[in-house]
Amino acid sequence: MTTNENTTQTNDINTVLVTAASGKTGRRVAERLAARGLDVRAGSRTGEVRFDWEDEKSWGPALAGADAAYVTYYPDLAAPGAVEAMHAFGLAARDQGVRRLVLLSGRGEPDAVLAEDALREAWGSPSGLTVVRAAFFAQNFSEGALAEGVAAGEIAFPAGDTAEPWVDAEDLADAVVETLVGAGHGGEVYELTGPRLLTFAEVASELSRATGREVRYVPVTVAEYASALQGYGLPPAEAEWMAGLFGMLLDGHNAGTTDGVRRILGRDPRDFTTFTSATWPPTS
Repeated sequence: MTTNENTTQTNDINTVLVTAASGKTGRRVAERLAARGLDVRAGSRTGEVRFDWEDEKSWGPALAGADAAYVTYYPDLAAPGAVEAMHAFGLAARDQGVRRLVLLSGRGEPDAVLAEDALREAWGSPSGLTVVRAAFFAQNFSEGALAEGVAAGEIAFPAGDTAEPWVDAEDLADAVVETLVGAGHGGEVYELTGPRLLTFAEVASELSRATGREVRYVPVTVAEYASALQGYGLPPAEAEWMAGLFGMLLDGHNAGTTDGVRRILGRDPRDFTTFTSATWPPTS
């Protein structure tokens, strides 16, 4: 696929529902779509366009009249209930005449693939669905679950010495917008990663340099992390599931980079150092 084909806009995509427009990726996607002059429906639980994954009745009205939708499921496509939710959402999208869907999925998550398939089959338009499977976001350290640890100078996580190809959420948003409004992406499955592998210890070193203060990585077991999550208020079953998911994702099977960003955007992905420099710019 050529760069020109990647950036050719499809004229019949005018109105796009973003299902979690206040989230890490949804906010960025909505901003980019609006900058292109598209009609963006910023879906959220409390916004003007109400969309709540726990209230199926909110889906149809949010989808009505939309040409396309960016689908991000909370808490994760591998979570219990995700397959059923994706099946029901696919039916709603079909009934409302939506022509293009871009689904954010997890990289290397077998259970997430089941949810992808449920959406594809229920919607009944495999050639219109694009799946974007993302690595862990670099922005998890600045605006996500790990930001508190960075601020405290200690990141505890069940990753051991496994390396991860951290992807920049800015790249993800650029890629999602291109797959929503560009030509040639229907039916594709893309894996998006950053350009290099970094262990949590190496990430901590980069964060230390960028922030100007020590940030340490503390490896913990899955059980220890589940206990910590319960301390933050998560129910035991949810905490154990989430900790187990992280342990599975960081067992080494995802320790490799892909060309997904280049395939969509025609350029290399941003490096982790680009993220840290932009987030904690050096002071003169």
